[in-house]
Amino acid sequence: MHLSLPIKKNALGFASAFVVLAFAGVQLATPAFSQNPPAATDRPASNSSAPAVFATEAKQVLLVEEETGSVLFEKNTSTPFSSASLSKLMTVELVLDALKSGKLSLTQEFPVSEYAWRTGGAPSRTAAMFAAVRSRVPVEALLKGVMVQMANDACLILAEGMAGSEENFVKLMNERAIALGLKDSHFANATGLPNPDNKVSARDLITLAEHIKNTYPEFYKLYSQPEFEWNRITQRNRNPLLGQVPGVDGLVAGFAEGEGYSIVASAEQNGVRLYLALAGSATEQTRRDDAARAFAWGFSAFEKKRLFEAGQIVGKASVYGGEPGEISLASPQAVDVYVPKDAAGKLTAKLVYRWPLRPPIEQGQEVARLHILLGDKELRDLPLQAVEPSKLGALMKRVRDALVELLFSWV
Repeated sequence: MHLSLPIKKNALGFASAFVVLAFAGVQLATPAFSQNPPAATDRPASNSSAPAVFATEAKQVLLVEEETGSVLFEKNTSTPFSSASLSKLMTVELVLDALKSGKLSLTQEFPVSEYAWRTGGAPSRTAAMFAAVRSRVPVEALLKGVMVQMANDACLILAEGMAGSEENFVKLMNERAIALGLKDSHFANATGLPNPDNKVSARDLITLAEHIKNTYPEFYKLYSQPEFEWNRITQRNRNPLLGQVPGVDGLVAGFAEGEGYSIVASAEQNGVRLYLALAGSATEQTRRDDAARAFAWGFSAFEKKRLFEAGQIVGKASVYGGEPGEISLASPQAVDVYVPKDAAGKLTAKLVYRWPLRPPIEQGQEVARLHILLGDKELRDLPLQAVEPSKLGALMKRVRDALVELLFSWV
């Protein structure tokens, strides 16, 4: 497809245009060039033509399709809440990062301190792998203790073994959270045991869960291990959705006094993977039922649509003082969306770049963004590259374009 967009400058210094496209059975109404993509709102990613939507009394929810990044449902996604055992995702990530970098090995053994034993082990009456005090436990077993049994003693043993103390480990957790782009989260301990400074958001949890799944696939599978035995005690996997909801293969559940039950989970069906973060459920049963309905809805009510092939031209942009004075724009990757099945393929796209573009522009240089929306809900935000280069034009070309720019500035 080849587009030619009429350009005009607005008071913000951005170009604007409106074009209607049709391709692959999908109509794309395209207001192009605005200053910012629309702000996220807390509601289902749907419009009046969408199927019956998922609804829940949970206070924070985010449901995302992995490949396209399409948001299917969101509710208070950036509102922090008590992390409880969901903190263990960050603990696991630090351990897996150390294993990947070679700073840690699976056979390395860490001692079980009295603090780890009393605070997170058998005397604590919390989730534990029941490691014996003053024994030594291999990293591999400790990792399974955390990922299968959500064991607090395993978290503390790892924290002390890797950083010398839980306090030092927590500093590493928060530094790593910043490095991974977690904007609304803060950790006060390695376990998620009650502490008012343990805070996460649904959006951060999905970011972290996706990172763990895609960065450490060989370890992610431990989340679906049915059971684990240590110290002659066998315990089943503590994920309440595992084996109960089709396709679920991770991650972790939690509970915070006064805030209710929470979970971060991922499921795959027929090559489609969804991530769910849900918090503020009143009961364990409500959490399980809401999560099951969210996944069922996400897999059955949506479908994937391809809007553009990789390298396909999606629009044009003017280059002021450039030769040529207009360049084609294309996405370096195929542009897919995951949308409601009966949304009639009606989407909106915004082509955004700062006006005016100035030469030189290299072939393949990122010069714009493509924002795909369903209603007023943004589904995707992708980079667009210049299909051809544009060099500095002749003097008269630059003069003419400067006059045009000046004229529009007055307008």
